[in-house]
Amino acid sequence: MNPNQQFATERSKILDVLGTNREVKLATSSWINLAQTHKYSYQFDWQGRPIIQYPQDMVAMQELIWQIKPDLIIETGIAHGGSLIFSASMLALLDMCDAIESGEKMDPRVSRRKMLGIDIDIRTHNRAAIEAHPMASRIQMIQGSSIAPEIIEQVRAVATNYSKILVCLDSNHTHDHVLAELQAYAPLTSVGSYCVAFDTVVEDMPIEMFPDRPWGPGNNPKTAVWEYLKTHPEFEIDKSIQHKLLITVAPDGYLKRVA
Repeated sequence: MNPNQQFATERSKILDVLGTNREVKLATSSWINLAQTHKYSYQFDWQGRPIIQYPQDMVAMQELIWQIKPDLIIETGIAHGGSLIFSASMLALLDMCDAIESGEKMDPRVSRRKMLGIDIDIRTHNRAAIEAHPMASRIQMIQGSSIAPEIIEQVRAVATNYSKILVCLDSNHTHDHVLAELQAYAPLTSVGSYCVAFDTVVEDMPIEMFPDRPWGPGNNPKTAVWEYLKTHPEFEIDKSIQHKLLITVAPDGYLKRVA
């Protein structure tokens, strides 16, 4: 066994322990609940724009994008645009690596891959900041409800031009809304890629943490994922991701398309 294989074996053994250790799970849950009361996820930027994600999930998404090498990433929910810019920058890196491997000269202004974001309300100052960013040429934005039929049709029309698609759902976190998003966009996920439902962690948090939100335990992305998977065996929850991250907003939310 070579050193790389040895390290992979060691990591696999560690993952088995992390995924089953009750004390670690309880400590992680307690930390997440406490950190959320202080809006921990608000503290991070990607290339100058607030991303409103946990760093651990950002690392996981980087791993998935590098592994899948998608040519289109679809994301519902834009907010300040950090997540769009994160994904666009990863796609730019993939294009650069393709150019190096092929020996082609790369024009950084040419977008071989695309980041498509959908939001019901793209605020003027956020749109301006995104459009002024160096990654803007790789980003397309659609304003409207992600579950409106005309918006779904626009997204599907864009998707027809791409073969490797990764989907992220991060808008309205109610059960009905996320279930409708899964029904609309999960089928666009290419085999071997992922549909990631963010903020499934809401199901595991105290109800009093959501006094001003329409979602909470029993009504959130995780309950929508569970409902969707009842009739969609082509997707499986990749538990290995949450087991290694421990701190994540998406437990049971990393859905791998296996068929």
